[in-house]
Amino acid sequence: MPENHARTPEPRRDGAADQPAGQSPEPAAAPNPVPDTGAEGAHVDAEPAQAPSRSAAKAAGKPSGKDSGSPVFAWLKEVATVVVIAVVLSFLIKTFLFRAFFIPSESMVNTLDIDDRIFVNLLVPEPFALSRGDVVVFRDTKGWLPPATPEAKGPFTWVQDGLTFVGLLPDTTDQHLVKRVIGLPGDHVVCCDAGGKLTINGAAVDETYINPAEVPQVRDFDVTVPEGKVWVMGDNRNHSADSRSHMESDGGFIDLSDLEGKAAVIAWPLNRITTLGNYPEVFRNVPAAP
Repeated sequence: MPENHARTPEPRRDGAADQPAGQSPEPAAAPNPVPDTGAEGAHVDAEPAQAPSRSAAKAAGKPSGKDSGSPVFAWLKEVATVVVIAVVLSFLIKTFLFRAFFIPSESMVNTLDIDDRIFVNLLVPEPFALSRGDVVVFRDTKGWLPPATPEAKGPFTWVQDGLTFVGLLPDTTDQHLVKRVIGLPGDHVVCCDAGGKLTINGAAVDETYINPAEVPQVRDFDVTVPEGKVWVMGDNRNHSADSRSHMESDGGFIDLSDLEGKAAVIAWPLNRITTLGNYPEVFRNVPAAP
């Protein structure tokens, strides 16, 4: 017997509903996007990021080789660098620009006292010219000084030698003297005129740098300075064995080649730090050598 009621169709396994013949299926609404939660069965559009490897993670947490050193080591390295640079600069300055000396005698009082430390400009007399009135340090090649007594070597002598070598301490190994230049090559220097003053090329000079504590004793001389030499005298005239005292040895003149340089600064003691002048006003009226 035929059935009079409609049969309910069973759902298809592919999920599509049965449609009557001749009808097109209605378009399905676009599904809402499913967030990428990583849950099983969820739709994932983007490719998941790869987890960093263990070696990369260790590298990220480990400081590089340059930064892994101790702070103390880094500080010591910086100090050592500064010290090396300072020593090199000091050596270059001592070799080409300035050199330290100490004053062992009273021959230049009041300009220089015993045990003063001075810096000498090594660029005088070359390439910069020497002037009358310059205080100069020169090597004793004429035998003005008695032979030096050898100093006993102590356990730390090497430290002193090293500091002397780089110019941080005065050099005491060579015989040196310090005096003031009075006569340049060609100058005619005479002591003294009727007023007791020194004359250079016929012009009397008022030597304001002489130690005022004593009246200089008059010691007559009349010299003409040869080429390549100078005539030198101490500011403490009564206590200076200068050119006047050594006229039997090469006329008392000093070779320009023996000059270490021009004394420029008193560096020690601290209460005597000052520059050393050459008193241009004293020699202003001196004519050129004939």
